[in-house]
Amino acid sequence: MAASSGQPRSLTARVLTIASLWAVIALFVVAVLISTLYRNGVERSFRELLRAQLYNVINSVSLSETGQLDGTPQLGDLRFTQPGSGWYWIVDMIEGGQADRASSVSLSGQNVAIADVADVPFNNRYERVYSSTDSNGRTVLVSETEVLLGDQGEVARFRVTGNQADVDTDVSAFSRQLYLFLAVFGIGSLLVNAIAILFGLRPLDRIRRSLEEIRAGRTESLQGGFPREIAPLTDEVNALIDNNRRVVERARMQVGNLAHSLKTPIAVLLNESRQMAPDQARLVGEQATAMQNQVQHYLDRARIAAQQNSVLVRTDTTKTLQRLVRVMERLNRDLSYALQMPAEAPDLAMEQHDVEELLGNVLENAGKWANESVRISVETEDSAGTTPVEQKSQGWLDICVEDDGPGMPDDQIAEAMKRGKRLDETKPGTGLGLSIIKEIAGEYKGSVVLDRSPMGGLRVRLRLPVAVR
Repeated sequence: MAASSGQPRSLTARVLTIASLWAVIALFVVAVLISTLYRNGVERSFRELLRAQLYNVINSVSLSETGQLDGTPQLGDLRFTQPGSGWYWIVDMIEGGQADRASSVSLSGQNVAIADVADVPFNNRYERVYSSTDSNGRTVLVSETEVLLGDQGEVARFRVTGNQADVDTDVSAFSRQLYLFLAVFGIGSLLVNAIAILFGLRPLDRIRRSLEEIRAGRTESLQGGFPREIAPLTDEVNALIDNNRRVVERARMQVGNLAHSLKTPIAVLLNESRQMAPDQARLVGEQATAMQNQVQHYLDRARIAAQQNSVLVRTDTTKTLQRLVRVMERLNRDLSYALQMPAEAPDLAMEQHDVEELLGNVLENAGKWANESVRISVETEDSAGTTPVEQKSQGWLDICVEDDGPGMPDDQIAEAMKRGKRLDETKPGTGLGLSIIKEIAGEYKGSVVLDRSPMGGLRVRLRLPVAVR
């Protein structure tokens, strides 16, 4: 049975897909989380470094007796001596004093924008940190505070800045290495995961192959050792197969017993009818013969129903057709039989007796009505371009039997398929042939189509199930 639309057809593919998706999502989340935590840590250290440098500048700069800023901070970082580096220290007098600014060599006449206090207020330690830009357009992080320097109420604004690009570069480099290592680790994990899943599901693949062997008729049960988790399943499948075999054998035995028990009474009725008056003998004989045919037909249907779903049933198509054609050639020596079939026709998933009865009826009917020739063609799904059956699907074999006889009109085809219906009383028979063909094919989920053949006579198109190879 085909898998439902939208569902994965393979359990291995389903498990691998879910496991791979989870691994990819988990690694992505871990990568983003680690990168974010690293960025937060770097930015926190960056802020602490600027704060430490800020207090270093505060401790190094004072107000001279003349009211000028005095002092040269030694921050131990060469970036404060490189012009335009984004690392600056700046001291501005905002109340009192004679000089309005002192700054690091790196500032070199540039300026750093000051954020409005309303937008970035001071904290409880009278400090604030904010992003700004220098005259070159670089984004810098500013650590700022205001300090009372002299006894006359002189107030100075102290600022230390750091280049935000340095932090971003550090974080980007770390993230690239992190993603690279996690990608390598993820690919390795996926490979190991795939190997583990494939190894873990190997017993299921062994069960699948064993079931194929059973369906092909090469064995009768699941054989071999299986893991503890799967062993109960194999035991149940073997029990089901064994039970199915017993049901089929019991049904066959009961059918045989019933046929044997009815055979003698019907034979007695036929013998007794010969001793009756002609009119009565004919009536009783016809009814007894009809009873015999009906009993045999329904016994056959019961037998087919008992074994049609058995996975062990199969019939060699080539040998059966060749044997039937040889029989028909001997019975109809004035007719020509042409058999066309592929080199390797698949076996039919049908009981041999049913195949012989079905095809025998079709060939016998064609032989009755043919003038000179009968043609039998067999097509598989691989060999057929346009198949005779309208909707051909995988697992079916098309058998077409044609003759060059008179054929029959379309309005008579439906009547011909009715049980016991004879459209021409001049031909021998009971009128059960075509209906038996239809019913046997139907029991195996196949089909029968009647129409006019290009040869001029009747064309019977059979669609029969193929056994699994």
